[in-house]
Amino acid sequence: MAQSILVFDFGTNEEAAQQARHKIEGWKQAFRLDKKVLLKFEREESAATAEPAEKKPAEKKSAEKKKASAPEAKDQKPEPSAKIHLLVRLDFSDHEKLSHHRWLDRIPSEEPFKSVKAEVVRHTDPAFAKAAEHFDSLD
Repeated sequence: MAQSILVFDFGTNEEAAQQARHKIEGWKQAFRLDKKVLLKFEREESAATAEPAEKKPAEKKSAEKKKASAPEAKDQKPEPSAKIHLLVRLDFSDHEKLSHHRWLDRIPSEEPFKSVKAEVVRHTDPAFAKAAEHFDSLD
């Protein structure tokens, strides 16, 4: 099986990551790539935005009430706090090498993907086993 994993780092740009997901889902439907192209998101919470565990439950409730009662809090969008990585696994059989190669070239060259940092881990790379295990561990 010719497998490759593409890792795209969208930073905190949730909108671009969702556009990329939508584009891949469209390709999966249009080209009947149901099990051949799989994608998963990985969100890394930043330490600065994570709420401290020492905060007492009563303090959390009072802080939530203050946030909910403030009228300008509804107008403001929350700051994105997670780094978003999109992992795409291409899983083509051995006789579909040309299709596999074409998708490896096409996906990073399309619009939502070409503006972000990308990494391609091929099945011949030594890091592939680790990347495949990481992909399988994501939900």
